Amino acid sequence: MSGLSELARGLSGPQGFVVASQAVPAPDAIRLVGGVPAAEALPVRELARASAELWQDPAAAIASLQYSAPHGFPGLRAWIAGREGVHPDRIVITNGGMHGLTLAVLTLVERDATVAVDDPVFPGFRWALEVATKRVLPVPLDADGLDVDHLARRLAAGERIAAVYTVPDFHNPAQVCLSAERRQALVELAERHGFYVIVDDPYRELRFAGRDQGAGVFHDSDRAVHVNTFTKTLGAGWRAGWMVLPEHLVDPVIRLRNRLDVHTGSVTQAIIERVVTSDDKWFDGLVRDASAIYRERAGVLVDALHEHLPGAFEIRPPEGGLFLWARLTDDRLDPADLFRRAAASGVLYQPGEFFAADPGNRSSDRFLRFAYSDRTPAELREAARRLASAFRSG
Repeated sequence: MSGLSELARGLSGPQGFVVASQAVPAPDAIRLVGGVPAAEALPVRELARASAELWQDPAAAIASLQYSAPHGFPGLRAWIAGREGVHPDRIVITNGGMHGLTLAVLTLVERDATVAVDDPVFPGFRWALEVATKRVLPVPLDADGLDVDHLARRLAAGERIAAVYTVPDFHNPAQVCLSAERRQALVELAERHGFYVIVDDPYRELRFAGRDQGAGVFHDSDRAVHVNTFTKTLGAGWRAGWMVLPEHLVDPVIRLRNRLDVHTGSVTQAIIERVVTSDDKWFDGLVRDASAIYRERAGVLVDALHEHLPGAFEIRPPEGGLFLWARLTDDRLDPADLFRRAAASGVLYQPGEFFAADPGNRSSDRFLRFAYSDRTPAELREAARRLASAFRSG
């Protein structure tokens, strides 16, 4: 691990960003660090109303304070299944996305097996994967997502994997979407070679431009496990999400779960079920309004970087999600030095090196990941101005 990774290590969650003493941030630092929902996008009033209604219904309140089935509340599973286009029996409610990923790893990956992963990769999956293995096969990304042809060549050359992990929509960190053609090719490859596809899809709902590439191909395959979460829509504090499983994996996941956490909190499920099922159009409105907020903030950040740092980055405007993945154009610029100067100037971001699936591959070093979701337009403009100051101070 290089010096820049040492500076940026310590990410323990969406906001958990630790800066070493060599890069002490300014006291008023603007943190463009975590994929955190905008405060304005969280449905506080609706959740408060659903909670009050629950406690005013004695029978429902008592039921929510008892144990519940490991699969999850039937009404909530049915609502999710309707949106996903699958039978409710294939839905398992989880304690958030990371829980779903860990359940998938423990179910599908034998000890010391190899798992192919996006490169760059969401570090949280690497941590989840360590419960079973540290053997990864990095697969590069391009503008159309995971390079499925590259993976196919590695498999043809004799590589054997238990699973492949990818974030198909608004990739964290690389912002790209896996094309519909590659989704189909990836599923066909999994079915031919007998590995599983672990699909991590927390940002799918948050599209504000471009064309939806579809999730149906994953749901139609018995080699794909689809993991999603309410973290980015209802709030991370709920720790609630779901898995869409092939029928033959439901029982193995439930048996595993009965040895671990048994079920997602009944009160959590009761409140979420009430709020999402109260109105058929409510959740669509929620994500539409949230996406409008993120469209504005993404646009503000892109424009501000162009204004204050013209030509400094290669930028592809986001079509959704919570992140901007920008490449430094000046190869003479030292990313580690820029990171220190930016922290001192009062702006924090995630350096690209932090997301490398292969520490020996330096292709991510020239990138910076900016999280714009929980920062106001004014803060984003000020962050770009401060970053420009850091450039000039070198």
